[in-house]
Amino acid sequence: MAAMDANSGYDRMKELKEFDESKMGVKGLSDSGITSIPRFFVHPPETLSDFKNSSSTCTNIPIIDLSGIINSKDSDHRLKIVEQVKEAAKTWGFFQVINHGVPISVLDETIHAIKAFHDQPHEVKAKYYKRENELGGVMYTSNNDLYRAKSAAWHDSLQAWMGPEPLKVTDLPEICRNEVVAWDKSATEVAEIVMELLCEGLGLEAGKFKELTFLDARVLVGHCYPYCPQPDLTVGITSHTDPGVITVLLQNHVPGLQVKHGDEWVNVKPVPGGLIINAGDFLQIISNGEYKSVQHRVLANSSKEARISIVIFFNLAKWKGDGYHGPLPELLSPKKPAIY
Repeated sequence: MAAMDANSGYDRMKELKEFDESKMGVKGLSDSGITSIPRFFVHPPETLSDFKNSSSTCTNIPIIDLSGIINSKDSDHRLKIVEQVKEAAKTWGFFQVINHGVPISVLDETIHAIKAFHDQPHEVKAKYYKRENELGGVMYTSNNDLYRAKSAAWHDSLQAWMGPEPLKVTDLPEICRNEVVAWDKSATEVAEIVMELLCEGLGLEAGKFKELTFLDARVLVGHCYPYCPQPDLTVGITSHTDPGVITVLLQNHVPGLQVKHGDEWVNVKPVPGGLIINAGDFLQIISNGEYKSVQHRVLANSSKEARISIVIFFNLAKWKGDGYHGPLPELLSPKKPAIY
């Protein structure tokens, strides 16, 4: 797309830079009371028609109750949960876990803290606003791919790299510092339980993924999807898959997440106290396609209340070998050759 539309005199790059340099994010635009969105947020008709035509007969992604395996020795019940996790990761690539051992008060405090960060005046948040530091530390920005994407999406993000190198805690904004550190710990504990179940579903030792450092590289992203005055013209986040091993997502009660299942887009209904787990591209590869990494997206928010989601992406910190990534050798056989 050209920087300037010759027919209209519209200078897209100029508008992008003005928005970026204002450091106000879409939250600032929304709070200002605008009634129409800037043109660079408007998506092409083919993208928007896909959103309008999406309808599903499915009501939600699978919900898995982990209460029976937290501090339990019941091996028969654990086998049932392993089968549920395996089936969900294989057929959906997404599932929600409930009774996962993290108190609802911790979930609520985490959501409240991320919301509190985004609710601050943009002049206060501006000190964290960056675009050049996508691979470490702490950054607040609107659209990581603002200058690369054809159209911008209606969300702002606070991003913190929690591992493998320990983050300097004082680098985190004070308003959410303690909650982010606590949530990283809690989400990692849940991820370890889920990874054990995923391992057992593949016939591996429960601790295999942890041994392969799949819990060590972690980036936490606190998204804010504020009210959008023209939600039919833009998106919250465009359709994508996650690149890593697994993702753990905590969200408030404002809906918007959709998951591709077959040819349909399924609305993910927030379950009180639930956490959403999804498989990433790397897990699909190393499982030799047993577990699926699927497309998902977020609608632009038509609610006056902001949608808040806190995502932790888990990825490997070290890989044995020369950078080649492929299926784990123990999953391969003459009947099951490598497909990657």
